[in-house]
Amino acid sequence: MLMLKSTLTALLIAAASSLTVSPAFASTKYPLTLENCGAQVSFPKAPERAIGLGQNSAEILLLLGLQDKMAGTAFWPSKVLPQLAEANTKVKLLSVEFPTFESILAENPDFVAAALPSLLGPSSKVAKREDFDKVGVPTYLSPSTCLSTKEVKDQYGSRAQLWNMDLLYKEIDELSQIFDVSDRGQALIADFKKREAALRASVAKDGKQLSYVFWFSSQSPSSDAYLGGKNGASGFIADLLGGKNAVTAEAEWPTLGWESIIAANPDVIVVANLDRNRWELDKPEAKIKFLTTDPAVSQITAVKNKAMVVMDGQAMNPTVRTIYGAEQVAEQLKALGRLK
Repeated sequence: MLMLKSTLTALLIAAASSLTVSPAFASTKYPLTLENCGAQVSFPKAPERAIGLGQNSAEILLLLGLQDKMAGTAFWPSKVLPQLAEANTKVKLLSVEFPTFESILAENPDFVAAALPSLLGPSSKVAKREDFDKVGVPTYLSPSTCLSTKEVKDQYGSRAQLWNMDLLYKEIDELSQIFDVSDRGQALIADFKKREAALRASVAKDGKQLSYVFWFSSQSPSSDAYLGGKNGASGFIADLLGGKNAVTAEAEWPTLGWESIIAANPDVIVVANLDRNRWELDKPEAKIKFLTTDPAVSQITAVKNKAMVVMDGQAMNPTVRTIYGAEQVAEQLKALGRLK
């Protein structure tokens, strides 16, 4: 797993230890009211017992140095970022899977930040926003996952435009406002912007546009594959590296049979590494074994050229992990001579 740049570490340490706020970043004035995914959310003061519901929400709070303001976390497809491991030990883990509504309320939270609509939405497996409203707990859903379900009848929805990091920057900025740590938020955003620009500039513009398939997981080799959709974080990574997503579905998480994937014939297959181990094919080595041994699938251009790379599965969600994932893919493809 790639580490955050040392410059970010220095900036965050300085921000956390400083007794004064930089004039460029004024203190939050409470009550603070934000519009979030079609809802008005108000905060009378900075939260003291926040729940990070979903890995992205939890990791943003930890990156902002807010572990002492967190009452718990839940739903972790991957292990916490290594540089956050120590801070994360200070926060109670409710569940690596979907927690119950009751288990969240048992922690007496005063704020819940959620990463996905499956964790906080109309069809949530945990609770709806109105459930938290009834008990007086303000909620915040990642702007990157506020998607329409009109065209795609599942809780993750579809995305008509390519996701970009601006939505992540908005999330970091608004969470830092909620907790009155805007200086830390801006330091984090500045680091991500620098890394995004450096990565885009590092890819040779030689006219060669590689096509990618991002394989998250499958229940079994005979079942459909869960793939990163055309305009999601996977599509952003492909675009950042000068390529394109071979999957054309606008659904955030389309499922395709292997006949369709063979027909797409991608130049690169990115396989997710997941720590949850819900299914055997959560493991990257199991995915690669299937790709290289199945008589039909092994004829895909990416497999024949050994252009299969491993990426943190959480990076396929639009999260702080996405830029890490792009860096992982670029490093491996350059080592394989597939990317200049």
